[in-house]
Amino acid sequence: MTKVLLLSDSHSYIDDRILEYASQADEVWHCGDFGSLDVIEQLEKIKPLRGVYGNIDNAKIQAEFPEVNRFFCEKLEVLMIHIGGYPGKYTPLTKKEIAEKAPKLFISGHSHILKAMYDQKNSLLHLNPGACGKQGWHKVRTMMRFVVDGEEIKDLEVIELGPRV
Repeated sequence: MTKVLLLSDSHSYIDDRILEYASQADEVWHCGDFGSLDVIEQLEKIKPLRGVYGNIDNAKIQAEFPEVNRFFCEKLEVLMIHIGGYPGKYTPLTKKEIAEKAPKLFISGHSHILKAMYDQKNSLLHLNPGACGKQGWHKVRTMMRFVVDGEEIKDLEVIELGPRV
């Protein structure tokens, strides 16, 4: 079993609470808009970090993380794209990636809107952890955690970090 902490849209902000949750995970996944190398460095000090770059991330971050990250966690195939949309409203890039081979888990960020939806058409789970940072229009900072057991996702939990301001 692999315990995963799922973040997105930190926009250069990280606090002790996020780092405490990261220390409880086996891996941290970040779906873009890190905002700064400092966020990456702090997370990498604690646990292995997987991610994609977002639309606000600079060239250094883009050199470290891909736009599209497709990987396996145990037996679960994962697809991560910062600006990816959601079931019924996928971006062209996401549609192309899913058409080539649908993963079991598709993760996107960007919208700052927390979502957990099952896509019946493509037989996949879509997650967007919302935004853990303080920039944006969201009212509550959020992230998710869950367990990957073989090819199953278990114990999905939304973590509210408090108001954005």
